[in-house]
Amino acid sequence: MSSELHNYQLQDGTEDESIQCILFRMGNEYYGLPISSVKEIIKPLPITRFPKSPPFVEGVIDLRGHILPIVNLPKMFGLEPLPLNEESRFVDIQMEGLNLGIVVDAVSEVIQIPLKQIEAAPAIVAGVEGKYLNGIARLEDRLILLLDLEQTFGQWRKQGQ
Repeated sequence: MSSELHNYQLQDGTEDESIQCILFRMGNEYYGLPISSVKEIIKPLPITRFPKSPPFVEGVIDLRGHILPIVNLPKMFGLEPLPLNEESRFVDIQMEGLNLGIVVDAVSEVIQIPLKQIEAAPAIVAGVEGKYLNGIARLEDRLILLLDLEQTFGQWRKQGQ
């Protein structure tokens, strides 16, 4: 399982291996991102829009002197996006060769998820061949969909990185 969770930071100081994730909400569902890929979480800032961008690209923001493209993750996944509100956040994601912000409905918490609580995502649920999810974790009374950042955003990495 750990090879499927390659972008998640493994914690093996305990008896059972686990991954450290930040949880966020889109609609009524909870998703997880590897904490190692999250630079910061910010309240929404004014967005400068670009004509002819894909519908899920909201535009760019000026984040303390750095230009950060903003992707509306609900729109990208074909979900009905909620209007920005007090709980909405931009999550600044850092990948090698790519820095972008994603719009989420709310950020919940940072948690450790034991690997034994993670199962592979069924392809029919996970989208095109299940490529956007690394797995689904069972936590108490909810399911957490673990995003595969490489599959979701890797196409936009700068070449040569």
